[in-house]
Amino acid sequence: MLKEIFAITWPAFIELVMSTMFSMVDMIMVGNLSASAIAAVGLTIQPIFLLLAIFAAVNVGTTTLVAWNIGGKHLKRARAVTRQILLVNIFLGVIMSLIGIALAAPIVKFMGAKADTFDDAIKYLQIVSAGLLFQSVTMGITASLRGAGETIIPMLYNVGSNLLNVFGNYALIYGKLGFPKWGVAGAAVSTTASRFIACLAGLYVVFFSRKTLITLKIKDNYRIDLDIIKRVFSIGLPAALEQFILQSGLMLFARTVSGLGTEDFAAHQIGLNISGLSFAPSMAFGVAATTLIGQSLGAGDEQRAEKNSSAVHRISMAVACFVGLVFILFSHPLARLYTKETTVAAMAGVVLKILALAQPGQSTQLTLAGALRGAGDTIYPLFASAIGIWIFRVIIAYIFVHIFKWGLIGAWVALLLDQYTRSAIVYLRYRSGKWKNIKVRKTEIKKS
Repeated sequence: MLKEIFAITWPAFIELVMSTMFSMVDMIMVGNLSASAIAAVGLTIQPIFLLLAIFAAVNVGTTTLVAWNIGGKHLKRARAVTRQILLVNIFLGVIMSLIGIALAAPIVKFMGAKADTFDDAIKYLQIVSAGLLFQSVTMGITASLRGAGETIIPMLYNVGSNLLNVFGNYALIYGKLGFPKWGVAGAAVSTTASRFIACLAGLYVVFFSRKTLITLKIKDNYRIDLDIIKRVFSIGLPAALEQFILQSGLMLFARTVSGLGTEDFAAHQIGLNISGLSFAPSMAFGVAATTLIGQSLGAGDEQRAEKNSSAVHRISMAVACFVGLVFILFSHPLARLYTKETTVAAMAGVVLKILALAQPGQSTQLTLAGALRGAGDTIYPLFASAIGIWIFRVIIAYIFVHIFKWGLIGAWVALLLDQYTRSAIVYLRYRSGKWKNIKVRKTEIKKS
């Protein structure tokens, strides 16, 4: 069992780290320009995540549906699901790209950009939005491969694209190796180009490599199959609503903090950026839980599903405690990776200590939410996010920051409360065992 868990988890972990590293590398490398450059990139992160929220419906539904069919030995249908998802993601990717480009200025204005960050933030958002089409295709391929338990392949193309992003940032932010010096815009161009390469790599894997269970052919049937698309969205729509609630709430959370000033917001963005890295282990275990529980239930083995989910949760908690300890011991050195400005680094260091305390709660809610999604039980993660984000990160954060005058610390105390509230809701649902009897899963297994 442990071998199976780690076989899925470690590549998923590296892949998720690499995905997080896009914004992290951009922020670290523009951080050498100024605090306002960090803030400009930071202002765009939540709006971009909000634009990507719709893909949660497709990706969660795809991973779960593919896992059920792989577990039930229905390989042909798993491939059919993948074909439909590519069509859906191309369509949605074009729409999201156009929205991000057209509405960049009002979005940045809504986020509370100051005069010293406004123009750079607009450029960054527009250029990165242009690449959402490529990202959407890659996300669809990754979701299918995860459902098949093949997490090494997404890891490889994410590692490659991140190395390209580092090179592109070096060349285009600072004007090295004969390239123009574009600053913040250079980071955006590098990110979009790297995501285009990752998209090409993902397409090559499923169409030409023949090294995966999810193999497609150009001459396959690509007619719209409304039955498959409906099933994907019936599982994934609550996850999309969860992401919309999460990302819109986080936008308001960022707006609450942006009113504190450029230095506070830069420290806040450093904390959020590093917290994105801390999500990777728990999210990787969540991926393992979704895949293993989905495949176990697809094979009709509820006992194995429960054993797998319990084992994944225990290991995830141990890793979370270790990550928290690292944040406590190395908070200031980590913050100094982003900025040489002493005040900003000191504030970010305090934020990281609060983040350390959130790790066990974060681990529980992400890992067990993954287990619930593997069973097709996507309503309770949505319910948990709605309560945690909108009560604590929106309302309580505003009260702590602007009424109690706790400043940046108040915002992060609200974040801490949010994580433990969500973890409690998800844990109670998991303990109830009702996730074993989700109707949509049983219908899909009969259909296959």
